[in-house]
Amino acid sequence: MKNILVPTDFSDQAEKALKVAAQLARKFDSEIYLLHMLELPMMLIDPVHGSSQNVPEALFFMKLAHQRFSRLKMADYLEGIKVHETVQFHRAFEGIIEISQENNCEMIVMGSHGASGYQEMFIGSNTEKVVRNSEIPVLVIKNEIPDFRIENFVFATDATSDQKDLLSRAMKFAQAIDTQMHLLFVNTPNDFLSTAEATKRMLKFTEEYPELETNIHIYNDISVEKGILNFARKRGADLLGIGTHGRKGLAHFFNGSISEDLVNHANRPVVTFRI
Repeated sequence: MKNILVPTDFSDQAEKALKVAAQLARKFDSEIYLLHMLELPMMLIDPVHGSSQNVPEALFFMKLAHQRFSRLKMADYLEGIKVHETVQFHRAFEGIIEISQENNCEMIVMGSHGASGYQEMFIGSNTEKVVRNSEIPVLVIKNEIPDFRIENFVFATDATSDQKDLLSRAMKFAQAIDTQMHLLFVNTPNDFLSTAEATKRMLKFTEEYPELETNIHIYNDISVEKGILNFARKRGADLLGIGTHGRKGLAHFFNGSISEDLVNHANRPVVTFRI
């Protein structure tokens, strides 16, 4: 993990994410790309719709952002880490995806206000788009984590064939951060399987990873989201993982907006992987 992207709006939540990114950067000898998106009115940045007199105002906002970057980069927790600062005139979603691709980033780490939903920089559908469409894992941080040491990583799956590659990447991620991975299948009334059927399905799904056999869990609950949250609480999970299908929506197990709901409602970090 050589390059980590951290979008920031300079809020407390964004700084919590940056602190976790700094810990990962030290562990993997990574560089951090710190990104601030300036969503200015079109007339300030578009020479067709704007005018030359608007240029100084746009430059003022950019200069202000770089000043805030300078203060932020002086933080003790960033000492010794190579940090690149970028200010872009973009809508948040497009800019985050574009910068992550341009700099070959291998993970996006971003902050959230938790159950109250995403605020500050990530407004409306921008967060949903980043989580669903990012080609690289997105790690969402809600709370202050002085020591990002993951002992139990719960990864939820419906064990369908299209998640085979997802399982492989989740396993590599778990190995990289040196954690124990628990594979979770949530049984709900609408798509109920007997314990024997669900276990058989999970064993077939993990046949390439026999070491996971003892860490397969079948959990019954009224919904997938509640099942993941309740199991995570019972297990004492330090990190939750889920998969998304990007623009095609969430398939089978991840119906509706389960990934975004989980990110908002889980009182622990969540990492998402795109199928």
